[in-house]
Amino acid sequence: MDTIASIIATAAGRYGNAPALQHRTPTGWAQVTYTELDTITAELGRGLIELGVAPGDRVCILSETRPEWTYVDFALLRAGAAVVPIYPSSSPEECAWVIGNSGARFVVCEDAAQVAKIDKVREQLPELEAVLVIDPTGTTALSSLEDLRVSGRSAGGEELARRTAAVGPDDTWSVVYTSGTTGPAKGCVITHRNMRFTLATVEDHGLLTGQDRAFLFLPLAHMFARVIQLHAVEVGACVIYFGGDLTQILAELAETRPTFLPSVPRIFEKIHAKALAHAREAGGAKLKVFSWAVEVGREVARGQESGTPPSLALRAKYAIADRLVFAKVRDVFGGEVRTVLTGAAPIAPEILEFFYGAGITVVEGYGMTETTAVISVTPPGRPRFGTVGTAVPGVEISIAEDGEVLTRGQNVFAGYHHDPEATAATIVDGWLHTGDLGELDADGYLTITGRKKDIIITAGGKNLSPANLENDLQRSRWISRAFMHGDRRPYPVALITLDPEEITAYASEHGLPAGLGELAAHPAVHQLIQTDLDGVNARYAKVSQIKRFVVLDHDLTQEAGHLTPTLKVKRSAVEKQYAAVLDRLYAE
Repeated sequence: MDTIASIIATAAGRYGNAPALQHRTPTGWAQVTYTELDTITAELGRGLIELGVAPGDRVCILSETRPEWTYVDFALLRAGAAVVPIYPSSSPEECAWVIGNSGARFVVCEDAAQVAKIDKVREQLPELEAVLVIDPTGTTALSSLEDLRVSGRSAGGEELARRTAAVGPDDTWSVVYTSGTTGPAKGCVITHRNMRFTLATVEDHGLLTGQDRAFLFLPLAHMFARVIQLHAVEVGACVIYFGGDLTQILAELAETRPTFLPSVPRIFEKIHAKALAHAREAGGAKLKVFSWAVEVGREVARGQESGTPPSLALRAKYAIADRLVFAKVRDVFGGEVRTVLTGAAPIAPEILEFFYGAGITVVEGYGMTETTAVISVTPPGRPRFGTVGTAVPGVEISIAEDGEVLTRGQNVFAGYHHDPEATAATIVDGWLHTGDLGELDADGYLTITGRKKDIIITAGGKNLSPANLENDLQRSRWISRAFMHGDRRPYPVALITLDPEEITAYASEHGLPAGLGELAAHPAVHQLIQTDLDGVNARYAKVSQIKRFVVLDHDLTQEAGHLTPTLKVKRSAVEKQYAAVLDRLYAE
């Protein structure tokens, strides 16, 4: 099979009444079988054809992660069209750019709030013919998905089948706009050949089986989540859709008890920090037991890294540590998680050791939209903590003279939509230039050391990469964001934002003011940050160490222009907005 156009029909034939999706409803959790998923997407596909969607059309989806996102995605796939995702947090102006630049004729909105964004910029979009809505509450004169399904039920299926069969491997599967930290987003054209290659790679890796339940809370507007969704369909796994309230992730994990969790490092960093903090607060014997168990787990994890089986004595100690500590860690994830997949940012080796020791296999992946989400991944059973694994089969990795990571293979995208200059600058002599800095060891394990455009060159001429130090600081229980600054300056400084949940709990326990503004200026809070900063600084050369910091009374947000939709910091925007604050750190 050279394309993925028929992936749903094929899955329905293979897996029938097995659960494909699980999602929350007002009355509880509901399941959708593969047979039902086939029926829904076929009806929607025929309805979209009746609406006027043509082969090769680009259709935008502006919605949070929910089953209907997937229904529309797969329906368009069957109809020979291509999805153009828009992050649900996007502003009206960002929506207008993606819709206009992609030439989309239709956009599917989640609800009235998202429709309102399009209404604000509709005059800028002469090619946009119709706005559809998933939840029509509060909207008027708009076609809903249910309307499309009704239309599709009365239409013949011959045209849908013909279109599905006519899709070729080099046809566009999706145009995915990067959430770039500088300038307007660029549309990455991903072909069926690209996605088929990625799916074959992850299937060979054995990430999911037909018995797995994958908990999906990542935005489907991001390539990572859609690869997981497609991989699950390919192998017959069940995808559990998270309800959307990030404060309820742990509660829903406990309810649904997934076996596979794709996530970002922040989730694991916070769980690790809380477990450590709770043990320290308990003190006494409980802290000693926790610390002993963590060391036993790390010994087991390091043995796995080196390929050394645990001795009988270590296995006996681990059985006790597992019963007293690690079983409780697994319970945080619902008790049945066997594998988690993490990417998008570095994760500290000691955190990986902690979770491996707890019996949770953490697979690190590295890729980007332009490489259809995959370049390297942790080889099964052969982790090397601090690296992002080895190149997947069929993909080559090279390190340029300036340290930039280069790659080539069938995972590399077809180019940027309507932007041949940017494409030519990114793919040179067949090699995609990732913009990341990295190192390859003798066994082919890749370590990412920073982002090329984020390099700080101090006034003394020293080149510093802020990412690793920032990520180490953000592992602190008290810190939400750490932003390192120092380009053309004598030494590095930092902007710090507080974790509201943790710092307000600390304030309550210690009789401090409750407001973030007062806490940001409080000496006790500054001492907490300084203590953690001292610990992080000690791991780095003196020239890289942060000398001064300021605590902001608010977090960095996408709405304020600080972050991309994937929550990466827009460094130039932050430096511009806080220029006076940063200047004062050098004037004091």
